[in-house]
Amino acid sequence: MSIEYDPLEFKKIVPYTRDELVAALHEHLSDYRAEHCLRVEQQAMQIAAKVDADVTKAGLAGLLHDYAKERSNAEFIAMIQKKQLDPDLLNYGNAIWHGVVGRYFIEAELDIHDEAILQAVARHTVGDPAMTTLDKIIFVADFVEPGRNFPGIDEARQALAVSLDAAVAYELQHTILYLVEKQAKIFPRTFETYNVLGIHKED
Repeated sequence: MSIEYDPLEFKKIVPYTRDELVAALHEHLSDYRAEHCLRVEQQAMQIAAKVDADVTKAGLAGLLHDYAKERSNAEFIAMIQKKQLDPDLLNYGNAIWHGVVGRYFIEAELDIHDEAILQAVARHTVGDPAMTTLDKIIFVADFVEPGRNFPGIDEARQALAVSLDAAVAYELQHTILYLVEKQAKIFPRTFETYNVLGIHKED
């Protein structure tokens, strides 16, 4: 059973209907990626309801988290330069950019300016040591949504059944190990996030 938006809160945040937002997703994303966004929307709302967080903001952030996922490198680089973002971002690519830089495409093209939502989108690719509950919800919802199938997904979902923080810790551990195995460059903030939120400590 799906969870619904609070209509009054939705209208305060978004100058469009949900159907119009979904149409915008399909305009900029493949069907595969758009369907992923719809699943993350519902997963985020379910987690928010469970932890007594803002369901509407969770749904919107989940719906839009990959809005910029399929933009060209040139578009991302132009936005990094336009917004005078950290030049070190140019040393990375889409895996980082579609969240950290993607928030600016949402703001410019969809006229959504809610900082909590934009921040959750920005942080879903890299994390942050000071992640809010909404940030954590999107970070985890993207990782565990029903369409995901990879080694470790069962453990990730089991961690979420324990707590949102346990799921964040598991995801950080899994991501760091995965990137190390690939010998991929790791964004510094992800390491910082792991050092704060990714180390399980016994009581």
